[in-house]
Amino acid sequence: MSLRAPSVLPGFGLTFGFTTFFLSAMVLLPLAAMVLAAGSMHWSDFVHVVFSARALGSYKLSFGASFLAASINVVFGFIIAWTLVRYEFPGRKLIDALIDMPFALPTAVSGIALTTVFAQSGWIGRYLEPLGIKVAYTWLGVTLALTLISMPFAVRAVQPALLEVQRDLEDAAETLGAGRFYVFRRIILPTVLPALLTGFTLSFARAVGEYGSVIFIAGNLPMKTEITPLLIVIHLEQFDYQGAAALGLVMLVMSFTVLFAINLLQAWGRRRHLLGANS
Repeated sequence: MSLRAPSVLPGFGLTFGFTTFFLSAMVLLPLAAMVLAAGSMHWSDFVHVVFSARALGSYKLSFGASFLAASINVVFGFIIAWTLVRYEFPGRKLIDALIDMPFALPTAVSGIALTTVFAQSGWIGRYLEPLGIKVAYTWLGVTLALTLISMPFAVRAVQPALLEVQRDLEDAAETLGAGRFYVFRRIILPTVLPALLTGFTLSFARAVGEYGSVIFIAGNLPMKTEITPLLIVIHLEQFDYQGAAALGLVMLVMSFTVLFAINLLQAWGRRRHLLGANS
């Protein structure tokens, strides 16, 4: 006779064990190997690699351009999602499908396409060059590439939240004389704020790790247009595996810190929305 109480979730032990094993094998084990490789370096060598002028320049570009790209995607991703959710027009389904195009395209193809358009002799670059605006082989090109490949995350995160906005509350507020900006600030924004922060987080995380589309349009100039993932690849090509692991560890810590802070903001946004809904 078994004294063990029946589980509320049958099969929990098996599924939890499989989940733990899969995550350990695919995520934790590789990360642990990278940390151990970086930890095997002498402290002076570690500091020399991660705080070199070239490395600091790559951090500034990678995280700065990723933050800027995610910010752009939050604004324009919201506008695109709003248009797709709130309006019916010819070609809406086609535009909705095109949003996911960066998911399907190889990143190298995206980089080549952007370079073709924004290079000095490109379709748009030839008109920007006389105005003193240079996109290709500058930080602008890096930001443009990161914005392109991370844009779907912002749109897809906001779309479901916009569908959950209660239209009857908007109509009631407008009937009582509330302006459109007031309705947006007090009804729509609190509902979609957690989704906006989620879209920003996903866009930022995707942009930080991007490599393929950036190297074609960046020019890869050290301390100017060289991203950290490219610098890691350079260390690997030089068989400096410890140096590559050290840079990877810095990227991991910085990314985790930023994502943790944004997750705290998401939790704050959800609590604020629930308090507003219950009040």
